[in-house]
Order: sequence, then C-alpha cells, then structure tokens
Amino acid sequence: MSIQAPLRVRTRAVGRSGPTWTSATGRTPGTAAVVRTTLLTVGALAVLAPVAWAALSSFKTQQELAAAPPTLWPHHPTLDNYTTGLRAFDFAQYLTNSVIVTAAATLLTLTINSMAAYALAKYNFRGRNLLFLITLSTIMIPLQVILLPVYQVVSSFGMTNSLLGLIIPPAATPTGVFLLRQYMLTLPDELIEAARIDGAGEFKIFLRIILPLSRPALAVVAIFSVIWRWNDFLWPLIVAQDESEQTLPVAIARFASQQAIPFNQILAVSVVSIVPVVILYLLLQRHIISGISQGATK
Repeated sequence: MSIQAPLRVRTRAVGRSGPTWTSATGRTPGTAAVVRTTLLTVGALAVLAPVAWAALSSFKTQQELAAAPPTLWPHHPTLDNYTTGLRAFDFAQYLTNSVIVTAAATLLTLTINSMAAYALAKYNFRGRNLLFLITLSTIMIPLQVILLPVYQVVSSFGMTNSLLGLIIPPAATPTGVFLLRQYMLTLPDELIEAARIDGAGEFKIFLRIILPLSRPALAVVAIFSVIWRWNDFLWPLIVAQDESEQTLPVAIARFASQQAIPFNQILAVSVVSIVPVVILYLLLQRHIISGISQGATK
C-alpha cells in the first residue's frame, strides 16, 4: 500500500469579468507577489524620499528652504545654488581627485580580489578554508580599530597627503573576495582542465576564461567599490591633510563648516556629487541580481 500526497488542484471559475484561476485553498496565486511588490515599493519610496527632497530643495532659495512649514516643490526654482555653490570652492579639483581615487582603487580592488578569489575557489592547498575564514572574519573589524596602525604604515611609506595613500590601503576588501569566490565556485572545473590540456598557462586561464565568465560578479564588486570609495570620508580626512589632495566628501564637509552655512548651495553641490554614482548604478544594475544570486547558489 502506498500513500500519495494530496494533489494541489487549480480550478477555473468563469464570471462576468472573464475566467480566473484559483488554487485548492481558494487563494489567488498572485497574492504573495502583490504583497511583496507593495512592501518593496513602500520601502523604496521611504529610502528615496530624502534624496528626492534634497534634489528638489537644491532649487529653492535660502528663505524658502528655511520656511515653516517646509515646502516640497520649490515655488521659485533657481539654478543660482548650483552656479554659486560650484564657484564657492575648487569643485573641479576635488571632483578630479574623487574620480582618480575611485577609478584607480576600483581597478586595483578588482585585480587583487579576483586573483585571491580564484585561488581560494579553484586551487586545493592546505589551509585554504582557514585562510578564507580569516579573510571573512576581517569584515567584523571596524576601521576605527586599525586606523592608527594603518596610518603609521602609510606614513612610513611616505604616502600621506597623496592620492596613493587613498588608493592602495583599502584596495583588498573581504566582501569582494567573498562575492567573487562564491561566484567562481559555480564555474565548472572541466573548463580549466580542458584549457590546461590544451597547453594554456594559469595566467592565461585566469584572463581568458575565469574573468570573462565572472563578469556579473565583477560588476557587482565594481559597483560596491565605487560607492565605498566615492563616499569614503574618514580615511581621506585623516590621510589627506592638504586641501589639494582632498576628495569631494571631505571638501563638502569643510564647505558646510563655514560660519554662515548656505544649506541650499550645500544641497546643490551634494546632488552633483551623487550623479556619477547614480549613472554607474543605472548602467550596471542588471548585473547586480545575477551576480549575487548566482554566487549565492553554491
């Protein structure tokens, strides 16, 4: 005698509005999707509300910005906040520093993290899992704990008050190693063995096979790295004491610390500073879900 599990039957009901499908429990199959979409939409609006308010307020005058109760839409929109704010300090210099630091640090992060992830994913050696565990454990160490020794090392190499001091120290990230390793574990080992049989060297396999197949994960790490480096404040504030070497977040904070704080101009400069990150995210957003989801299946 065999016991069979009860079948889930879908019935078709015909009404005035046309046929509708329901499950045996009487619930519409799309209810969970509707609830999930509604919750995600509400959460997205809650997160984007401050950004939208800042963008709209950047077109307000100082008097309207200080009005009570506050207004959402600017009654008399103006671009003077952008022109005056961008001329108030050397915005082009700080923007150039941020672009150089972000681009160089992201390229270095992808290079180091991908090589470390490849070794931890596809090479069998003693202590591999322990080394990976130690790498992951460093995520729990905040920067404030290691700030002084890292600064002493950077200072001993003469990289303070230079862009190199902002680029090299935070290049290797345990989060990037984790994401790339998990993704590379999903790549079949047969491809690597076939390439070795054909006479390809390890470096050629890494460049011609592993990196092209890991593009989604590399895009995810690149987006994270750009966001981290572009918005980094504490480390550039400590290392770059010279104003000519400072990045946008530090320069904007110094601009906001003036005796008479022009909040409308600060909002305008802040909106300009987040535009490059938003554009990059829109260009690479299709890789985020695929890179994280495929890496999480291993």
